Amino acid sequence: MLVALILLPLLPAALSLVLPWYQLRSWLLPATGAAHLGLVLLLVSGAPPTPNPWIGLDALSRLVLLVTSLLFLGCAFYAVDYLAMRRDRGNRVMVPCLLVFLSAMTLAISARHLGLLWVAVETTTLVSAPLIYFNRNRLSIEATWKYLLLCSVGIALALLGMMFVAYSALGGGEPASLHLDWLLMQAPGLSRPWLHAGFVFLLVGFGTKMGLAPLHSWKPDAYGEAPALVGALLAGGLTSVAFLAILRAVQIMAAAGDVHIARQALVGLGLLSLVLAAVFMVRQPDIKRMLAYSSVEHMGILALGVGIGGLATFGALLHLINNALTKGCLFLTAGNIQRAFASKHLSEVRGALSVLPLSGGLFLAGFLAITGAPPFGPFLSEFTILRGLFAADRPLIAAAFLVLLAVIFIGMGATVLAATQGEAGEPPGRFKDRLLLVAPPLIMLLLVLGLGLYLPEPLRQLLEAGAHLLEVRS
Repeated sequence: MLVALILLPLLPAALSLVLPWYQLRSWLLPATGAAHLGLVLLLVSGAPPTPNPWIGLDALSRLVLLVTSLLFLGCAFYAVDYLAMRRDRGNRVMVPCLLVFLSAMTLAISARHLGLLWVAVETTTLVSAPLIYFNRNRLSIEATWKYLLLCSVGIALALLGMMFVAYSALGGGEPASLHLDWLLMQAPGLSRPWLHAGFVFLLVGFGTKMGLAPLHSWKPDAYGEAPALVGALLAGGLTSVAFLAILRAVQIMAAAGDVHIARQALVGLGLLSLVLAAVFMVRQPDIKRMLAYSSVEHMGILALGVGIGGLATFGALLHLINNALTKGCLFLTAGNIQRAFASKHLSEVRGALSVLPLSGGLFLAGFLAITGAPPFGPFLSEFTILRGLFAADRPLIAAAFLVLLAVIFIGMGATVLAATQGEAGEPPGRFKDRLLLVAPPLIMLLLVLGLGLYLPEPLRQLLEAGAHLLEVRS
């Protein structure tokens, strides 16, 4: 079933290349997304698959697979109406690239071999580049090349890190291997200098893909110029996959008894990401670039939570879900606002609530959610991380965390309120809210609200199992 899940999007991707009907090609996206989510729910809720040295699911991969599939389905329904309005650009490239992107993310999530994980992550880079270039203008091609170059360099560094990890096993007389389960068993006997060097390169390499500061410079351009649904998939899906790759490296360090080194590095990069996001979020006039810096912030929160460990790790894994769904809501509604005003700059975007009551209202509510306002899910996950900071006796880091969140709230709020409130001029287009453009972000926001009010017991158990995998092993 897991192999079928990986291969599932490839058949409709090939079919989309030969189908002559434009609208039918677009509907392949939600049809495939629904089938994919159905299989994911069966896999997540059922017994673990038979262990395999190449692919398999543990608690961490189940969690990321579930949120990625759910996000893709929402973006797929959004894509139907979006592509119907963009017939001038066509969908013969967008549809197959999105489907291969889903397949590559699924392979990366389920990979139990670091080499296979690397191949899958690199594939996501290649197939997402045409999606960023969808608008085919000067800014989009500049963003695409920046994304390709920086992420490819990062992935190359990750490959070097894998070589170092494999080389660290040679001192024990064992043949080198990149199978995750083998590395976890042999971790206590790995050469420490080579293992530490490998972790640093893996963190830098996959951290570039994740968008941790100071490796984030591709994000504002790529998120700013890509279509809204592509930005949502990058900010909520691809970053989660890259984060999972970093967690695999943390698992190996924990099994080797050196998790404190990994955690120190994650805490440092997490705080740096929060600082840079706070600096660039203040007086940010571009709503989509603002969301890019918000993504940098929340990648920092994830890194900080795992870096602290204990209860904060549980909060970080919960925050991964909340961030993905809330970013999906924000990017999709920001795309609607940009479509209505033919701009994403505050000099031209004013009074979105009066022009697009639903999209504007969801964008405003999404801002409250992503900045940790109760009763939305991010409040619960960020509060859990804060509790973890105090439980770990890190009051200075906790104080810095609160101050940076407050600065980000003020900076982001100034941009969001300016875009949604006030008197709107005559919009240049006739775009209005439509069902498939509003329903997906609405459902995502309702899910985030639900997670803030109630955490289902199966999800709680999955989060606890995932956090346990990252703890020090006896």
